[in-house]
Amino acid sequence: MTINNWLAWPDPRDFGLPRPEDLLPTEPQETKPEPEARAWLADPRLAPEFDLNLSKIGSLAFSQSDLATTPNQGVKPTISPQGPPLTQAPQAIAPPKPSPEPASSSALAPIPTSTPSWSWLPDLERTNLSWPALDSPQDWSLLANQFPYSLSQEQTYPISTVSAPKSGSPEIYPAPPALVGLKPVADLRADFPILNRPLPDGRPLIWLDNAATSQKPRAVIERLVQYYESENSNVHRGAHALADIATEAYERARATVARFIGAPGPENIVFVRGTTEALNLIAQAFVRPRLSPGDEIIVTALEHHANIVPWQMLAQQTGAVIKVAPFDASGQVIFSRYAELFTPRTRFVSLAHVSNVLGTVVNATEMVAFARSLGVPTAIDGAQSVPHLPVNVQALGADFFVFSGHKIFGPTGIGALYGTTEALQEAQPYQGGGSMIADVTFEKTIYRDPPDKFEAGTPNIAGAVGLGAALEYFSQVGVAEAAAYEDALLKYAEAKLSAIPGLKIIGSAPHKVSVSTFTLAGRSNEEIGAHLAKAGIALRVGHHCAQPTLRAFGLESAVRPSFAFYNTPEEVDQLVESVAQLAL
Repeated sequence: MTINNWLAWPDPRDFGLPRPEDLLPTEPQETKPEPEARAWLADPRLAPEFDLNLSKIGSLAFSQSDLATTPNQGVKPTISPQGPPLTQAPQAIAPPKPSPEPASSSALAPIPTSTPSWSWLPDLERTNLSWPALDSPQDWSLLANQFPYSLSQEQTYPISTVSAPKSGSPEIYPAPPALVGLKPVADLRADFPILNRPLPDGRPLIWLDNAATSQKPRAVIERLVQYYESENSNVHRGAHALADIATEAYERARATVARFIGAPGPENIVFVRGTTEALNLIAQAFVRPRLSPGDEIIVTALEHHANIVPWQMLAQQTGAVIKVAPFDASGQVIFSRYAELFTPRTRFVSLAHVSNVLGTVVNATEMVAFARSLGVPTAIDGAQSVPHLPVNVQALGADFFVFSGHKIFGPTGIGALYGTTEALQEAQPYQGGGSMIADVTFEKTIYRDPPDKFEAGTPNIAGAVGLGAALEYFSQVGVAEAAAYEDALLKYAEAKLSAIPGLKIIGSAPHKVSVSTFTLAGRSNEEIGAHLAKAGIALRVGHHCAQPTLRAFGLESAVRPSFAFYNTPEEVDQLVESVAQLAL
């Protein structure tokens, strides 16, 4: 396969398939050089094939000529003797001084266009990083959060005035071949029993609610049955055969998770109930002991409530301040605005890898590298990225990475938290009880080493075993191949949906996955959802546990179809036909 970077986007030609552009009518045009690596997930500036006007995206703008001198162009992960493999951080970029802006009641905020100054940030190549000495408190004010969080104030998240796509005829995009790599989608659908059973009214199920939860392949279902029928026991310390069998299955699942996300080893993986519990664990066990009143936590305006509420609770408990990095009108976080939130009081950054509402793939590698260059630890919410993108946590470079099993074809009630060895050693126990202790007296307790330190009580053994089976199944399908097919399916769906009069797709970032959230003029979202349900189409209607994201667009709810590799172009056609019936 022609993939030169762990996050490189696969080329359909590697799987014997034509590219979508090869299927379009050809016209004489200037040929653009093929980039050596499709590394836009690591850095969008490395993707010239996307016709993106970067000059409109904040002060962090690069022309094609700039690419030759961009500091992190073509950087590949390297091994550092001081820690895990990292992607080399980009050169630190200081934000510009914000230009005066006219008062406006709009949620839109123009992007500053003044020339940035880089002088005050530390050199990322130093081994001992420290904050620079600034001339005055006013200098630090350049870093102050322009959108301060307050429990007593209604919060809004400004977004920039990036131009929307021109109206008119939608882009012609052909239906992609129903192939995941060389595997027919029809064959893969046969692995999912629920997709082949009619609904009570006899209609076939069209499952387009994958961002909420995925369906489960027979391999996972049968593995759960096998565990309960022949392996059920509590794990660790058992003096009988079943305890040994269950323990081996549980720890093998931990090793499978570690391999799947590129962790150094199974000792870096903690089993949790899901992404929500994992983020709460990080907040209370790792971040809370670091906080004093006035310290700061940075999140983005793209976050799921699970990456907002735990930090609000922590702020109430400690007097910390939450800062929010805004996104532009396309749905991408504005890097310059993110960078200017950092001060010497910044203690932690937590960000979504992929927006569950907009599908935006966040520039996590760049954002993590920037925070790390300033000595600020980070966490990545990977609930929406792991099912749709190849992920390597060491290359991402964050201190923590979390995801849920049920979104990646595994059971509910199970998830995983990755932490670096140093971060897990520093973190305090999250809960107390059996299994997480080495010795207990009435005077003191000695805790076991991670990951056991964070797994008090009887764990979800069957869930962990089922998650391991899900990841093994997905690996056999091919994560990169599934990502390529889903990308083509999403483009096909958005091209057809855009042709419906009055339909508006929310979120137009050039790099997005799985999700095509929309509204339809003259129709309530609940009306749309009920109409589609009658046609057997299951999708999500509401605020999607991301109210701040939707409110940045002036919305309280929206319709969200979301796709997986087992969806087909024919299902997209049925979705479009049913929605079009409601168009006024």
